[in-house]
Parts: sequence; C-alpha cells; structure tokens
Amino acid sequence: MTGQRDLLTEYKEEKGPSVTFGGNGKGFTRGFGVLSNGTTTFRRVAYVDGLKHNLLSISQLCDKDYEVRFTKKACSVLNEKGKLALSGHRRENVYVIDMDSTITENLCFLSKASSDVNWLWHKRLSHLNFKTLNSLSSKELVSGLPQHSYAKESLCSACEKGKQTKASFKTKQVSSVTSPLQLLHMDLFGPVNIQSIAGKKYTLVIVDEYSRYTWVIFLRCKSDTPEELISFVKKMEVLNNLTVRSIRSDHGTEFKNSSLNNFFKNKGISHNFSSVRTPQQNGVAERRNRTIIEAARSMLSDSHLPTQFWAEAVNTVCFTQNRSLIIKRFGKTAYELFVGRKPSISFLHIFGCQCFILNNRDQLGKFDPKADDGIFLGYSSISKAYKVFNKRRQTVEETIHRN
Repeated sequence: MTGQRDLLTEYKEEKGPSVTFGGNGKGFTRGFGVLSNGTTTFRRVAYVDGLKHNLLSISQLCDKDYEVRFTKKACSVLNEKGKLALSGHRRENVYVIDMDSTITENLCFLSKASSDVNWLWHKRLSHLNFKTLNSLSSKELVSGLPQHSYAKESLCSACEKGKQTKASFKTKQVSSVTSPLQLLHMDLFGPVNIQSIAGKKYTLVIVDEYSRYTWVIFLRCKSDTPEELISFVKKMEVLNNLTVRSIRSDHGTEFKNSSLNNFFKNKGISHNFSSVRTPQQNGVAERRNRTIIEAARSMLSDSHLPTQFWAEAVNTVCFTQNRSLIIKRFGKTAYELFVGRKPSISFLHIFGCQCFILNNRDQLGKFDPKADDGIFLGYSSISKAYKVFNKRRQTVEETIHRN
C-alpha cells in the first residue's frame, strides 16, 4: 500500500478497508493501481489516504511465489525463477527497498561504453543527461542506440556553462487529460539580443500536456503570435484528427487579445491563464523553455558557432528531446506517446559538426570540386532532410546529400 497517488499507473478509484496508524489515526483506501520499476510489477496496490510510508506485505509476496530473505543488514526478494527482483537494506528496525536503485543495478549486465562512445551520444542527443541515456539503452525505447552502460566519467564543460542553475520548479504530479492535444501549454521567450539567420527574435514554445511533445515556432515580433498560433491549432487538428480543447498560458498580450479570443470562442476552446506574476502555474511551458534554452546554449558553446545560429540550435534541441526525454508516467518517449511508434535515432549527428554538401546546383567542370564545405545545423521540419549551412554560399540549405 502507498500514500502517494502519483506512483500508481492504471489507477482505479475503489473503496477498500481502512488502515489504523500507530497513533490510532485511520486512513481510508481510495483506490488501487499498478506499481512497477520496469522489471518488477505489483498489481492491485492500495492507495491509502494519509499513509506516510510505502509498505510491502511479506505474506502477500510469498503468496505470489516470491521468496524473501533477510540478514542483519539487508534483504532480498527473489522471483519464482530464483532471480533477484528487489533488494534493500536495514534502517534501524525497518527493511527499506529502493525500487529505483534496482533499475540502475540492472545496467551492470550491459557492457561499458568507451569514453568516445559516451560523449558521442551525449552530444548527439543535445547533451542529454546520462541517466536518461542509460534508460533509453537498457529499455530499448529507441532504435539505433548501441546497448551499452553509459557513464559520466567527467564534467562536460559545455553542460556546466549551459545548464548551471540555482533551483528548479516542482514537477506536476497529476494530469487530468487522457489523449494528445486535449490541453496545450505555451509560453513565449525573447527578444533574443541577436537575430537568427532568418531574422527571428522570439520563440513560441508549445507543449502537449498528455505526451509532453513539444513544438517551437520562431517569430519576428510578438504581434505575429495570434496568426501563427491559429495556423498551428488548425494544422494539428487536421493532421492528427484530434480536437484541441484547452490552452494554458500567461497574461501576455501576445496571448490575451481579440484575435485569439474570437478564434477560441468560435472553436469552443477554453483559454486558461496563470495568475499574475506567478509563472509556476504555467510551469510545464516554463520548465520546457528552460530545458530547451540550456541545451541550446550548451550546443552553441560546444560547437563554437556564433549566437546567430541560436534558432537552429533550439530547433535541433526540440527535435532530439521529443525523441529522447522519457515521460515518467508512461515510461515512454514523447514521440512514441504522440505518434504511436518508437523513434529511431540512428541518423542523428552532432550539432555544429563539419560536413560536405553535394553541389548539384552549379554546372561543374570535369575537375571542379563536387562538394561544398558545410556546418550541420539540424533536421528539416517539412521534409526528410538535414539543415546545413553552406560556407561558400553563406546560406542555410536542406539536403539529404551530405557526408
């Protein structure tokens, strides 16, 4: 039984027996759900309102054909095949089992990745943290990633410069939506002090509540927000055959205006606002802003590219994080939750790396170079192609012909 509702999946409200606490207080069973760490799953775990500790019943474990062993300092739970399912340690007169640590211990069965492979995939996935990288590998949530144990052997100077922080917002514990596009969180950041190559200074970040799938839209000025947002909502509804029901944002004039009010009224979309000067209430979008900006800053620092490439870095971060960040409630990536299939990441490359682009525009002589020098800038959002900066032409091109 547990007193933390957010630990349970497949939760169903159901009245159960009351539980008497040590101080003669009582808690009531509100429902039952499933508790899992990826390798061991307990079904029909009771949610008891007011319970301050998570409790495992030894008798019920034995009834399920588990074998429980105790020593002076530790305990272990073996499954019906005799393999270790859970382990714990003694704390005074109580044996404590950490289900999260059991997941980490399973990684010892994987071969350790070399230092070069460690940092290669860390950079390919937009400086992704190693805990998530190991989860992607061990649980086979993506294809194309070598199955190794990845370890942070030293500090990444680019991450230290890009992600240094004092504190973070608390994550949202409970979600009330059951499918994508029911609720969209959004926020605008900018103006960036240096325009992007395309002349943009603002970025509209949109996050789906259910899947946490994220989109970024680059704007020249704040007044472009209503037009871009209306176009985005129409496009998403047609492409996914789903309906946007609610939108959450702050009180910025880019979101609170007559154009959007009329559009939402005609579509039957409810528009919720966070309280004034309380960005925590728009925490989903605010935290995603921070995650994207920190990763983009790290990538620019690592690639030594000028700041004018910030929009390309942000777009690449959004692309890779949709395919790599794991949504804790479901144990899946945002891409899989939104699209319905596991993402492939075998084609990813390091942002800012040197490359060569096939020159198929000019009429070349017999011995003229066939390729131009380029800088890899990410992935196209409208076609199956890479975005590359052509050094000779000084333009950003989309091409599949690169080495």
